[in-house]
Amino acid sequence: MWKNMGLTGKIIVAMVLGIILGLFINYSGLNTEGSFVNNYVTNGFLAIVGKLFVNSLKMLVVPLVLISLICGVCGIGDIRLLGRIGTKTFFIYMVTTALAIATAIGLGVLFGIGKGMNIETEAAFESEKAPPLLDVFSNIIPSNPISAMANGDMLSIIFFAVLIGISILMVGKPAKGLVQSLELINEVILKMVTIIMNLAPYGVFALLTKAMAELGLDLIWSLLGYVAVLIGSLAFHFFVTMMIVFKLSSGLSVRTFLAKMREVQIFAFSTSSSNATIPITLRTVTKRMGVNNSVASFTIPFGATINMDGTAIMQGTATIFIANIYGIDLGVTEYLTVILMSVLASVGTAGVPGVGLIMLSMVFAQVGLPIEGIGLILGVDRILDMLRTAVNVGGDAAVTAIVAKSEGKMDLAIYNDPDAGSKDVFDGHIDENSEREFSEVFSDGIMGSEYDDVKRG
Repeated sequence: MWKNMGLTGKIIVAMVLGIILGLFINYSGLNTEGSFVNNYVTNGFLAIVGKLFVNSLKMLVVPLVLISLICGVCGIGDIRLLGRIGTKTFFIYMVTTALAIATAIGLGVLFGIGKGMNIETEAAFESEKAPPLLDVFSNIIPSNPISAMANGDMLSIIFFAVLIGISILMVGKPAKGLVQSLELINEVILKMVTIIMNLAPYGVFALLTKAMAELGLDLIWSLLGYVAVLIGSLAFHFFVTMMIVFKLSSGLSVRTFLAKMREVQIFAFSTSSSNATIPITLRTVTKRMGVNNSVASFTIPFGATINMDGTAIMQGTATIFIANIYGIDLGVTEYLTVILMSVLASVGTAGVPGVGLIMLSMVFAQVGLPIEGIGLILGVDRILDMLRTAVNVGGDAAVTAIVAKSEGKMDLAIYNDPDAGSKDVFDGHIDENSEREFSEVFSDGIMGSEYDDVKRG
């Protein structure tokens, strides 16, 4: 049965089993500190498997973004078109982020979350300092591109890749061989993504089992109002607001989009990282939705860096929640400030670890809320971060499809085919014909030259 099941089905089964087993370990008391399960299962075997899976995804992010974006710029062939795609993408990302936080604030005010509550916490929160917006923009151009790639500075990598692509276009016909080589490298990297995807069920199972075993659900009940409104806001924004924007802007089938995004969002949920999910998101929008690589290679890594709809929703909900707990009244001016700050912070804190909480501390400081109030929600933030990431990557893919459709860079036959790209799965066997052809090329190209040298000798 497992062998005949599709990859998406396997991932869903692994997710459900991981949550069930993790909660069982948590509530049975097996995961107490110092126990065998805690030392060798939760923080041992499961931690290793989960870490290996996430690292395998992160391993491909930089080479995939760099090579794919260079190929994408060369594929566009028109610098003015690239500028139009970039401007359009940035504008849509900023608008959807503003809509996201406005939704969260509206629902938070409507339900009055936090009013009359008296929650005490021992969790302390020390806000890291976010870099000034000026520094973020000035650092887009890397002084050392190798260092930028080593540190995963996505905006710097995007700039460097676009510059290389434009330079190749300026060289023109002599660079044709280089472009073909880069396209082949890109295909090789996408095949690596296919191989790693087959490990997804096991990685998802390990990550979710460990998360549920450590976190449980007890704390969620004490913050039920906050959690419920946050989850409701995330669901409303993605399934209602984003899908209305998606349908009106592209005319594409919402049902098809959601079906093809299911796999990506499970990946995002389990890893809690938009960047780690980039290879899977890129593969899905190109192979399964028919988006041309010239668009997807730019919009997906760009979105993973600055498009933070889920994080913005958390900020809006948390702002209302903490303000009500401390009895601080926020007016229209403060709400507008929260929306503006969140949109700007989504760019200003791009690529910073713990970005959600850093952005939240910036918003709190701006509207006069106590920063230590963040300690009240730290306990449930890990679980909710998983949901936020799923919404973030969903927004990245939706905007990518909108931009690609508007620019005529989308194969509608692939998009409307429910099975497109789903069969591209590595089963552990290499095609015999491909293997034979490669062997012949290898022998003729390399060994053949050695034999010629021997004969000449």
